[in-house]
Amino acid sequence: MAHRFPDDFAGDNTWGQWPARWERWLQHMPKAPMLVVVISALLVLLLWLATGIYTVGPGEQGMIRRFGKAVAVSGPGLRYHWPYPIERVEVVNMAAVRRLEVGFRSTPRYRVVPQESLMLTGDENIVDAQAIVQYRVKDPGAYLFRVADPDQALRDAAEVGLRSVIGRTTIEEVLTLGRVDIQDQTRQFLQQLLDTYQAGLMVTEVKLQVVDPPEQVKDAFHEVVRAREDRERLINEARGYQEDMMPKARGQAEQMLRGAEAYKAQREIRSQGEAAKFLSILEEYAKARDVTEQRLYIETLQRVLPKAQKIVISPHLEGSLLPFLPLRDQKPHEVTKLSPPGPHGKPEATATPQSPVSPGRSTR
Repeated sequence: MAHRFPDDFAGDNTWGQWPARWERWLQHMPKAPMLVVVISALLVLLLWLATGIYTVGPGEQGMIRRFGKAVAVSGPGLRYHWPYPIERVEVVNMAAVRRLEVGFRSTPRYRVVPQESLMLTGDENIVDAQAIVQYRVKDPGAYLFRVADPDQALRDAAEVGLRSVIGRTTIEEVLTLGRVDIQDQTRQFLQQLLDTYQAGLMVTEVKLQVVDPPEQVKDAFHEVVRAREDRERLINEARGYQEDMMPKARGQAEQMLRGAEAYKAQREIRSQGEAAKFLSILEEYAKARDVTEQRLYIETLQRVLPKAQKIVISPHLEGSLLPFLPLRDQKPHEVTKLSPPGPHGKPEATATPQSPVSPGRSTR
């Protein structure tokens, strides 16, 4: 039998009349409370089921736990799981690079944490070291369930790793040239420690921000560092000068060797030629001895006389002081001639100007 609402419900809608109308409606429909309960339960069930809808963004992974146990990993997109308390999901960003500060804090304002930054070097000196550790999650299951507080564990491990590496290094290397090695060794040591803890984290970079001696002795240490830098600079300049001069010296030595070898080869060839010439002359001399001797004599005179100094001697001066005329001088000369005997019975010398005689010619 079909039920219909009373006519009162279609008319006045005043809020004060609803209890009376509800009573009249229950009298006409005895099963109405059950229907309301069922509909309400269905609505609650739908709302509860709808709470299992979740979204995983790019670079993220969702870890699904059923009654606390990890059962599945979901990738990016719109996903669904059984609502709480049956299943829970925790979304972990795998692509984000996170930052950890050791020895200082930059938020809300910059401040130094001496308990973390003051460290002892291998030669028993104190330094103030501050570093930044960049890392990301590589295993969401290990990150969520293996370690109670992965970020705090990473901070403690980073401090241990940095102290361990600096504790094996001298203060000179820490303050000057060893920063890159300290960063690499700290990153490797920290990664090994996190893998031992099964923290599910991967360290991407360890970067030293400040490595200084304590504030009380900072100026003195900086003076020492500058002196060491000057020493290294002078050593490098000397090495550069050495590298510049050594090739030049090798080149000069090689040039001298090549010149000596060339001179040796030239002298050998010339000696061989002179020997061959002597043998040919000897052969001709054996054939015609007189002609060869005369020819050699004439050739020797032609070769020697142009280089000899000529002296003209007067035939009238035999047995007396020998005057001579240097023919190589281009100025006019006077030739002394003897006049007939004077009143005292001795010849007198008179000077007469002579024209210059060209070199290489003799006057008879």
